[in-house]
Amino acid sequence: MVREALRERFIQTLTDAGGSAGNGRLLTELGWQTDTYQSVRDALLDEGFIVLGRGRGGSVRLASQDHTAPSSPPTAEAAPRRTNGGGGELPKPPSKAPSGKLTQAELERHLWQAADILRGTVDAGDYKQYIFGLLFYKRLCDVWDEEFEVLLAETGDREEAADPDEHRFHIPAEHRWDQVRKQSTQIGQRLNNAFAAIEDANLRLRGVFGAVDFANQERFPDARLEMLLSHFEKIGLRNADVPADVLGDAYLYLITMFAEGAGKKGGEFYTPRQVVRLIVECLDPQPGMSIYDPTCGSAGMLLEAVQHLKDRGENPRSLSLYGQEKNLGTWAIAQINLFLHDIDDAFIAKGDTILDPKRYDPKAKEFVAGVGAYDRVMANPPFSEKVWGYEVWSNGDHYGRDKYGCPPKGYGDLAFVQHMVASLKDDGMLGVVVPHGVLFRGGAEGRIREAMLKADIIEAVIGLAPNLFYGAGIPAAILIIRKSKPKDRKGKVLVVNGDATFQPGKAQNSLTDNDVRTLADTFHAFADAERLARVVPVSEIEANGFNLNISRYVQTGADAEAVDVATEVAKLQDLIGKRNVAESVMFEHMKRLGYA
Repeated sequence: MVREALRERFIQTLTDAGGSAGNGRLLTELGWQTDTYQSVRDALLDEGFIVLGRGRGGSVRLASQDHTAPSSPPTAEAAPRRTNGGGGELPKPPSKAPSGKLTQAELERHLWQAADILRGTVDAGDYKQYIFGLLFYKRLCDVWDEEFEVLLAETGDREEAADPDEHRFHIPAEHRWDQVRKQSTQIGQRLNNAFAAIEDANLRLRGVFGAVDFANQERFPDARLEMLLSHFEKIGLRNADVPADVLGDAYLYLITMFAEGAGKKGGEFYTPRQVVRLIVECLDPQPGMSIYDPTCGSAGMLLEAVQHLKDRGENPRSLSLYGQEKNLGTWAIAQINLFLHDIDDAFIAKGDTILDPKRYDPKAKEFVAGVGAYDRVMANPPFSEKVWGYEVWSNGDHYGRDKYGCPPKGYGDLAFVQHMVASLKDDGMLGVVVPHGVLFRGGAEGRIREAMLKADIIEAVIGLAPNLFYGAGIPAAILIIRKSKPKDRKGKVLVVNGDATFQPGKAQNSLTDNDVRTLADTFHAFADAERLARVVPVSEIEANGFNLNISRYVQTGADAEAVDVATEVAKLQDLIGKRNVAESVMFEHMKRLGYA
């Protein structure tokens, strides 16, 4: 009876509100505890008495209502103006930005032209931050406007349509795009103020604008910013204009272009997408899994895991995404990248993974010091990091990640690998990019490699072609590691030599879709393949001093032709004799001509 009374009161309150209301408003008017409200609401949703509205906090409507929105928002007479409680007038229905679906190529070209406006004004390695920040700001404002119009059409209540609880994020009224565009002076400072206000109003967006600072008028005079903002508003960035996947892919395009222009520095925040795809294809994440990248850069690996499920028609939102990144500018790029792909619930910590590892505590709803446990771990750590934390690890890692030994002072590769191993669930799996030196260098690295092979956690070594990575012409390899291998793979390591599997390029080589498929299929087959792969017993690797040099086990070149040494020596001696005769004749001629 109590339950039925609650349901009836919910329906009556919603009816009194006009048949549609936001969750925040209903909760306040009912005066219930949040748990009670959610329980009753969810029951009514399941039974079909009410349906969901839209927005971050969400709204609900009576299912019996006509759900079709009016062709235009209610007029001022139908929806009287209200104030926001601070004396200010609530926003008018925002005027729509230029609309019309853009193709992917058109959007990418438009965004790259925005970068052209800043060239020469900002250092090539830095101006990506400004373009990314402005793109993100425009998207936020356009989507807020879009949500406001939908909510206003649903509720007829301007105050409720502007309620922060009804939006995915909150944009303070005085800091929206149209307000900034009303100003013709101090544009840079107004942008800075808007960025700061948005971060303050949205906990999830804290720090996303990073070190973006448009206030320097020598670098960003009003005339140039006016040109840049005018260029951005030529296209609408609402969801109706540019779906999240299209805008997200355009953002990835920008990241790629900036990485190419940045050379070596580009590798710090971007891993070529086909290499990422290869790792994800090998790890094959499944719905419901937790995915972790301890050096997540621009979050490309996390997003590729999402795409992997999308491509198979599975639910990508069932994945739990985690990461850590120590470069704050790169961390901001990752946050924007995820947000533009319509992913709000990834958790990316700031900080040094080796010296200050962090995990997300769902109960505390914050990051805490420590090492988590995940189903899939994937990363492209910095190659052969010189300053990585040797002084700390040499005295024993505080988190016990040095199970297999302490890496040498000048090479931090195996510190990252061991962190990843420590972050695996017992049935988890990891893929990590490493330089080839990790496979054969001796000393401390050799001892760590030996311990890992004896523990039988290395499942595969996949050698990659040279010059695939920005600023690193050396070839790299992917290690696939499991704490517990399948029974038929125990005591064995699959060695794949992909040095001939690539598409050559002028400045940089690349992997084609077929190359990725070839290497991934080879891994999953876990069988010998002529001039490509070989299943090697750990006992054989031990006999070779635990050396994992790929060419020792798999050679991709043509078979060497057998050589008859005696015959070749005879040919050489004959040639030497002929050379001596020719030399003697030449000296006789020179003597007769008076040169000797």
